[in-house]
Amino acid sequence: MTKLIKTEQEWRKQLSELDYQVTRQAATERAFTGRYWDLESSVLGVYHCICCDTALFKSNTKFDAGCGWPSYFAAINNTVITEIEEQSYFYGMRRIEITCTRCNAHLGHVFSDGPEPTGLRYCVNGSALSFKPTV
Repeated sequence: MTKLIKTEQEWRKQLSELDYQVTRQAATERAFTGRYWDLESSVLGVYHCICCDTALFKSNTKFDAGCGWPSYFAAINNTVITEIEEQSYFYGMRRIEITCTRCNAHLGHVFSDGPEPTGLRYCVNGSALSFKPTV
């Protein structure tokens, strides 16, 4: 996968302030406020990185985790997401940050409390995503 590199000024021009803070500065949007947290998984399509348009998650892997952020049990493939183990604990929980492999955008975190078949919960900021419905 070819890396996409832009200057901070280019990212700021492309993204809204919230999208910039989330994807480029690893902020977190408030629960139950972001895009797509409540979009039904029955709406068929693909979720893409807001920064570089890389396809990340299929809608049929989305589930309601009750956490207030879009959650998925699998990435579209094993090359689009990079996992980075955080060195500190958050409320006693070890967290693994997930970023877009192509542009290094912060997406959210992955946890091991998701449903079958993977047992994973990719907890993603809606501000890091765009949705393209299947026609």
